[in-house]
Amino acid sequence: MRVGHSGSPSPQSSPPVGGEEVLGNFLVSFRFSPLSVIINLVKMKLKEIFAKTVLTKTAISSFDYCINPYVGCGHGCRYCYASFMKRFTGHLEPWGEFIDVKVNAPYLLRKQLKRAKQGIVALSTVTDPYQPVEGKYQLTRKCLEALLDVQFSVNLLTRSPLCLRDVDLFKQFKKIEMGFSITTHDEEIKKIFEPHSPAIDSRVKALRTLRREKIPTYAFIGPMLPLDPKKLVGMLDGLIDEVLIDRMNYSNKVKAFYRKNKLGQYLEENYFRLVGMELKERFEEKGITVTMCF
Repeated sequence: MRVGHSGSPSPQSSPPVGGEEVLGNFLVSFRFSPLSVIINLVKMKLKEIFAKTVLTKTAISSFDYCINPYVGCGHGCRYCYASFMKRFTGHLEPWGEFIDVKVNAPYLLRKQLKRAKQGIVALSTVTDPYQPVEGKYQLTRKCLEALLDVQFSVNLLTRSPLCLRDVDLFKQFKKIEMGFSITTHDEEIKKIFEPHSPAIDSRVKALRTLRREKIPTYAFIGPMLPLDPKKLVGMLDGLIDEVLIDRMNYSNKVKAFYRKNKLGQYLEENYFRLVGMELKERFEEKGITVTMCF
């Protein structure tokens, strides 16, 4: 891994793999916490917008393009670097409490692909392509269908097992990678830092399903939250081809939050250096390719 409206859903859009339940009009997959999801959806400011472009060139190494079908993200991760988007979008709501839905994204993408050169597309860079609203709007799925028609290479990164809905599409790409952000082994730590995201266990189970379906997989441990390297490597052993490891890059932004939760020692340089190296060594012992991002 080198990290108007489109109309009604296509006939391919019925989910072939995985379990789900319906909450209102939103698909909530696997082991979301129902209370967390309900509270977050009630607070969420949701707006449908028409984008001017959707396939954009990216400076991120090893990718040529990125697609972000949504502005904002319902997972509400406390450390998310993408919260800087508020400076450009004019949102006053806290990060994690607004989502703009680019309802014309699949239509725009098909138009742009007619003149775009072949390249690797990252889905997504400043949002989660499989956050809960994707269950209703299916923009990621429709964008994948457009990319599949021209066989652009795709790299997806998510925290949600909702991606299993699209396994039928994944299997038709000549080159695709499916990644999961898993920043800790500890569900309680996850709840502090990623309050509305799917349970860690649901992500691991999704990786296992993808592995069974022979979809290339990777994990992104970034930023490294408080974690036990041995336990995290054990959870992912046999489920991924590659792992990327990164530190907390915007520590000043979250310093007060760490201190409030009495976790200040996990922002120290020594923590990232020592735990990062232990993760690297343990993964390499398992034959898993490791990329250190710091």
